Amino acid sequence: MRIPESELIINSDGSAFHIHLRPEELADNVIMVGDPSRVDMIAQFLENIEFRHASREFVSITGSRNGKRITVLSHGIGPDNIDIVMTELDALANVDFATREVKPQHRSLNILRIGTSGALHPDIPLGSYVLSHISVGFDGVMNWYGNREKVTIPEVEAAFKEHMDWNPTLPSPYFVKASDKIIDLMKDVTVQGVTISAPGFYGPQGRVVRIPLAMPDMLEKIESFRFSTGGKSYRITNFEMESAPLAGFCAHLGHNGCTVCCAIANRYLQSSNPDYKPVIRRLAELAVERMSTL
Repeated sequence: MRIPESELIINSDGSAFHIHLRPEELADNVIMVGDPSRVDMIAQFLENIEFRHASREFVSITGSRNGKRITVLSHGIGPDNIDIVMTELDALANVDFATREVKPQHRSLNILRIGTSGALHPDIPLGSYVLSHISVGFDGVMNWYGNREKVTIPEVEAAFKEHMDWNPTLPSPYFVKASDKIIDLMKDVTVQGVTISAPGFYGPQGRVVRIPLAMPDMLEKIESFRFSTGGKSYRITNFEMESAPLAGFCAHLGHNGCTVCCAIANRYLQSSNPDYKPVIRRLAELAVERMSTL
């Protein structure tokens, strides 16, 4: 079936509409970051940089490490941008841009997103690398797509909503597991994480400035929630804004994806480390090294 021009916009140079990558420029291994400036920082750990594209918050390069091609792409802030980036990355991999038809042979990408987050328990020190084994979507993005239940954990969602006394005016939360392939790649240097993706930095993460919250006791209830699935026990460990839709799209579309975040704040201890760039730099180099082994 041909995908209409209105549904998948392709630029005149043959690149995807927002991220401005062409199919031949996309490597099988992708590192995603929120901050566009981190693309150039990660470029220092790569060789043979093939190009640099920049459009709005979407900056991209492809280079190599140990002979393995790696694409680095910034997505900006928020779950809505993940909807854009993941849809266009998958199209680059699995849609023929000449015929606008899905390719007969599926191409699976390996995607590791690195970012920052706020930890929710006192035993997660600042500077820890929290790997999102499971992500919790407060954003609602995956609710717009069919067959959501095939990639989520419905029984945990129901228990969470009951525990939280979930406000029905808010998007229904979803729980989605990351790819075992990427978890195995990073689990020896990270904390096991269950990460909430919020659709904002302030109210949706329980911060109060001038507007009161719809769920004033949200943080306390999140900290006390425990659940088991797949024979393992979990607690919710941290807040950020993109891990759940990333994991959801990867599960839906047949890619291997996961998020690892450096804890730069601890909401429980009300502490933060604004000078976190050296720790992120170490995480970026580690991510490049590990992704080059796939």
